[in-house]
Amino acid sequence: MNFDEIGLIAPIQTALAKIGVSEMTEIQEKAIPVLLQKREVIAKAPTGTGKTYAFGIPIITEIDLNVRAPQALILCPTRELCTQLRDEMRALAQNMPEIRVAAVYGGQPIRRQIDALQKNPQIVVATPGRLIDHWKHHNIRLNRIAVTILDEADEMLDMGFFKDVRFILDQLPPKNRLSMFSATISRPVMDIGWLYQRDPVELVVEPVKENKPKIAQFGLRSTGTQKILDLMQLIRTIKPERAIIFCNTKYQTGSLCDQLVRKGFSAKCIHGDMAQALRNKIMSEFKAGGFQLLVVTDVAARGIDITGVDAVINFDIPQENEYYIHRIGRTGRAKKEGKAYTFFWDNDKAHLDQILHYTKFEMHYLKFDENGELTDA
Repeated sequence: MNFDEIGLIAPIQTALAKIGVSEMTEIQEKAIPVLLQKREVIAKAPTGTGKTYAFGIPIITEIDLNVRAPQALILCPTRELCTQLRDEMRALAQNMPEIRVAAVYGGQPIRRQIDALQKNPQIVVATPGRLIDHWKHHNIRLNRIAVTILDEADEMLDMGFFKDVRFILDQLPPKNRLSMFSATISRPVMDIGWLYQRDPVELVVEPVKENKPKIAQFGLRSTGTQKILDLMQLIRTIKPERAIIFCNTKYQTGSLCDQLVRKGFSAKCIHGDMAQALRNKIMSEFKAGGFQLLVVTDVAARGIDITGVDAVINFDIPQENEYYIHRIGRTGRAKKEGKAYTFFWDNDKAHLDQILHYTKFEMHYLKFDENGELTDA
């Protein structure tokens, strides 16, 4: 179906036309009519299927322009996703200047967020911890919230935000409607649903095989100092315009980035200890093609949505099966083919096999020959 077939208000139709979107995705086709009826949903849909517009369009449609107070709350797990959602909601509301959208998240000076909240935004996008800080300091009132969305609900609840999310939901009006959008319906997601939803409509969008990104996956057996040398040789061999390198710890991220820079590679890193302003600056520079290699941790990479990443390199094997999917999904976007390389050692092989079994992916194993060329292992 097209968006113009479901009777959206004119400002949203005009905004969608400016954005260049006309046809609904499956989750949008299923969720928008239900949410416009003021029902709650619990939706399982793969990342990249258009969930933001699925809940964003009904939210903007419902906003009462005469009420200058937060009426809709969108909770998400990371700073990067928070700013991305804010920008997408503002794009949807671009023809309704009365609607304000504010984002509150950790790592940004709190004074700037207080100023934004004092302008009485009708829509607030937030990470749980920072929202609680603002609530406790009386910077925001939640008594007029009519709709709450948990986006990337499984990620948020698995990251240790379960108590924070419950605390926030307990402060909301009894008639608040809660909807959840998630790539997987984990036990914590089900628990929140049982506790806070009233007769939600369950929606499921299965991954479409032919729409899965085309990502060739390769494994390289290496460890210790040799792994760093092999990484550098891999970069010289595949010559990516842009690549993301994943490490498991903040220390490894910074250390590896320093070693790459010392060897003449164009690299910068992002990890959780960095100030948000610096992270945003590095991210913008990477998106603009300002440097070749971005070294990150899993937490820092959530919410990164960049087309044109030629390769993803797992310098460390991810600690969780789901992380592997999130990592390699940074490449192979916009129907382009991507490549993912994973370094492993003998004691990692069982874990890697478990990841491949879980994800149903296939991996081709490579090695460097005596001339430094990649060949079949």
